[in-house]
Amino acid sequence: MAESATIKMAQLARDLREEGHDVISLSLGEPDFDTPDHIKAAAQKALDEGYTKYTPVPGLVELREAIKTKFKRDNNLDYELNQIVVSNGAKQSIANLSLALLDEGDEVIILAPYWVSYYEIIRLSGATPVIVSAGIDQEYKVTADQIEAAITDKTKLILYSSPCNPTGSVYSEAELKSFADVIASHDDIYIISDEIYEYINFGDRHISIGSFDNVKDRTITVNGFAKGFAMTGWRLGYMGAPAWIAAACAKIQGQFTSGATAFGQKAAAYALLSDMTPTFEMREAFRARRDMLIGLLEDIPGMKVNRPTGAFYIFPDISDFFGKSDGSMTINNADDFCEYLLHKAHVAAVSGSAFGADNCFRISYAASEEQLRESARRIKEALAVLK
Repeated sequence: MAESATIKMAQLARDLREEGHDVISLSLGEPDFDTPDHIKAAAQKALDEGYTKYTPVPGLVELREAIKTKFKRDNNLDYELNQIVVSNGAKQSIANLSLALLDEGDEVIILAPYWVSYYEIIRLSGATPVIVSAGIDQEYKVTADQIEAAITDKTKLILYSSPCNPTGSVYSEAELKSFADVIASHDDIYIISDEIYEYINFGDRHISIGSFDNVKDRTITVNGFAKGFAMTGWRLGYMGAPAWIAAACAKIQGQFTSGATAFGQKAAAYALLSDMTPTFEMREAFRARRDMLIGLLEDIPGMKVNRPTGAFYIFPDISDFFGKSDGSMTINNADDFCEYLLHKAHVAAVSGSAFGADNCFRISYAASEEQLRESARRIKEALAVLK
């Protein structure tokens, strides 16, 4: 199993800092905002009330009720409590699903660019990842025809995120409807829709593919609290699924970790049903950073940048720099490019190779405007010497 590239780059940045270098890390997908005070207060209240014991493996009834309400309110999804499983992060939800549904010889279509852990989680189950890719010319969005062409009699799952990590692309209602129509015509193929960035959407309203009638019984909707509520360290995710899949995932989770933290679940239930103003304020801050950073990156010759409509990433195509050198280091691929930026500009970003896109690299703009401006300045200066 390969190490997570995002975690690896974050550690390299920490190592350089410990050597005394001023490194700006734009590698991790972690909001730089703190968890809103009202959510922290709810967790403290739960602790004071003694919510420090084991919970039911699929989650507290109170939280699953809140998730049920949220699914209907925000996504037009009708899930009963026995169809909802709370996990220690959305990542665990996807791992539970992979282990529950996949066997040796199964194939999983992953829409690329993809989140770094999808590939290894699928491999861990014994199944084979099948990558279907789109480049910057398609706004990094795969078409229904591409999915249709990749389906075989071994295809068991289709896995994607929208808004997407690493590209920030958001699939529209029409695009998702075209996916649903293709998948509905094939028996026994299930969809995992990773919607962890749902609340960081700068365009049209968020659409869940599970809201389409022809695939609602074959869709698993995964979400969590890390991104929209700045709760990365709380490790709380959840999914809505057909009841038999939810039961299988709860069985697996019961052997691996059991339930998530009791007081965290109490706070999460409060978060979903209380004031969302801090979430929307964070979204607008991210929108402003996106616009600023795009302008700065577009000013760098050779950098191809699109305008993502969600999440907090920019995913430039940097293939124009391949084959160039500063005299001591030659950039042959995206891995070399990110190593060059780390050591020459002291800016940590993640190679697109980790996301199934070898011509690109990912910048997280979940950092201060000051850091983003300085990072862009350093990157432009370091790339200007390449010939």
